[in-house]
Amino acid sequence: MKENVQKNASGGAVYGLGFIGAAIFFISHATGFWMGVLGFLKAIVWPVFLVYEAFKHLM
Repeated sequence: MKENVQKNASGGAVYGLGFIGAAIFFISHATGFWMGVLGFLKAIVWPVFLVYEAFKHLM
């Protein structure tokens, strides 16, 4: 018999909400169009900044 395993994708929801919040934050602080584009790209990789700052404070 096969064993059924249920998996939850709550991590995707957290990343999605974080992406929306980061995009709003970075784009609202942009001074021009290209800074807004850069803010959108930063919003895509916001977990990198979070982990980097956390490691910087732990070391």
